[in-house]
Amino acid sequence: MPVVGGNEKMRIGVLALQGDFAEHRVVLARLGVETVEVRLPRDLNGIDGLVMPGGESTTIGKLAHDYGLEQPIRDMAGSIAMWGTCGGLVFMARDVGVDQPILAIVDMVVQRNAFGRQVDSFEEDLDMACLRGEPYHGVFIRAPVIVSVGPDVEVLGKLKDGRIVAVRQGRLMATSFHPELTADDRLHRFFLELAAGNGNRS
Repeated sequence: MPVVGGNEKMRIGVLALQGDFAEHRVVLARLGVETVEVRLPRDLNGIDGLVMPGGESTTIGKLAHDYGLEQPIRDMAGSIAMWGTCGGLVFMARDVGVDQPILAIVDMVVQRNAFGRQVDSFEEDLDMACLRGEPYHGVFIRAPVIVSVGPDVEVLGKLKDGRIVAVRQGRLMATSFHPELTADDRLHRFFLELAAGNGNRS
């Protein structure tokens, strides 16, 4: 994977309403990126990308709606890179099968908590279409699964049983697992390539 240049000039927002946003900030800081915690619409100003972390997707959606973030994020989709992990993936989906606030910015149908409760969490090595080198070690915690995708969505990763757990739609990326909980920063680097406009766009 290419080394991202000029990370020190990049500013990435991390949605900080609920969930493991601090862990994403640690990885991005290690890569030399300035981050800002996004809690209000004004926090979106001047960012080059937005990470929406794992957490409780219903709570994330409700707080985003209550704080007036839902529509501004939706309006920015495509003009900046965005990445949703686990609960953040659910928040980005077009259809999640239940009535809850979602952005509907990625053409995918998602099943929440597809693998069961917290005790059913697991790890699996994944062959990721966007990464070179060794398989990526995915950490799945109360994870969703992507049931189907639209024609403009690229599948980046699947489980061994064929279920989809990572996708990309232009500059929008979504993963069912938690990359911020591993020492492997290749997906964060790939996201920074998207944010810099260096990734090949779908």
